[in-house]
Amino acid sequence: MSRMDFELTEGHVSEILHMKDASEWHAAMLEMFPEYDITTRNRVAGFLAQTAHESANYKVLSENLNYSAKALDAIFGKYFKRAGRDAKEYHRQPEKIANVIYANRMDNGNTASGDGWRYRGGGILQLTGKWNYTKFGGACQKSSIEATEYVRTPKGAIESACWFWATNDINIWCDTDDIVSMTKRINGGTIGLADRKKHYKHALEVLGGTYRTHGDTDIDGDDEKYSLVRKGSKGDTVKKLQKALGIKADGDFGAGTEAALKAWQREHDCVPDGVAGPQTLGKLFS
Repeated sequence: MSRMDFELTEGHVSEILHMKDASEWHAAMLEMFPEYDITTRNRVAGFLAQTAHESANYKVLSENLNYSAKALDAIFGKYFKRAGRDAKEYHRQPEKIANVIYANRMDNGNTASGDGWRYRGGGILQLTGKWNYTKFGGACQKSSIEATEYVRTPKGAIESACWFWATNDINIWCDTDDIVSMTKRINGGTIGLADRKKHYKHALEVLGGTYRTHGDTDIDGDDEKYSLVRKGSKGDTVKKLQKALGIKADGDFGAGTEAALKAWQREHDCVPDGVAGPQTLGKLFS
C-alpha cells in the first residue's frame, strides 16, 4: 500500500469542502486514498475538486427522485407521456418513479423487481444500476445489495469514488494538471469545466501545491461567454429553464433545479452534470 506523500489534515478537507465537521470524511480518505494511490497533492486535489462538483460538496449522497407529475412528463417523457403512462399516478413517489425509469437496463430487472429504486444513484459520483453496484461490490467484498447501503456512508462514498477513479485511470491526468481530461473521463464532456477548475485550483492552494498550466485556455469566465446557468444562477433564463423542466419557476437555480436538470440531461443524451450550456438549453427550449 502506498503512503500519503504529504499530510492531509481534517482542516484541509473542511476548508476545501466548506464543511464544519469533516472528521468522518477525513478518516475515510486517509484509509482509502493510499489503497488507490491517490497520494499526492495533485491527485487529492483532483479527486476532491471533481467529487465536490458532482455532489454539491458531499451534501448529496443519494439521487433525488421526488418529481411532480408535470416534471415526469417533461424530464422522463419517454417513460411516461410518450409511453402512455399516467404521470399523475407517480406524482412525488420516488420509489415508484425509480422502478420505472431504471427498469430493464444496467442489469436491472423489470418495474416489479424493485431494482430501479434499489440501485438508484448513490455516493459522491452517483453509482447507478445493478451492474455498477455488482462490480463495485465485488471489488470491496460486498454483495450488490450491501454496496447500495455502503455507498451512502462517508467511507463507502469515498471508496466507490476511488474505485471509479482507479478504474478510469484518472490519476494520470492529475499528475499533469490536465483538468479537461479528468473531466472528460468522469462525465464524457467538459460542461461545468469552469467550476471544476476553480475547485481544483482552490484545493491545490489549500494543500500547499502549485497549479501548473496544462495548456488549456483560461475558462474562468465561461459562464458569461457561453450563457451557462448552473446552481447559484438567478434570472429569466433560469425561470425559462425551470418551466421547460416542469418544476417551480422561481428563477433561482437551487439543488432541486440541478437534480431535475441532471435527470433531463441523462434522458436526452446530454452530459448529466446539472449545468445548462448551449447544447442543453438548445434542446430544452426547442
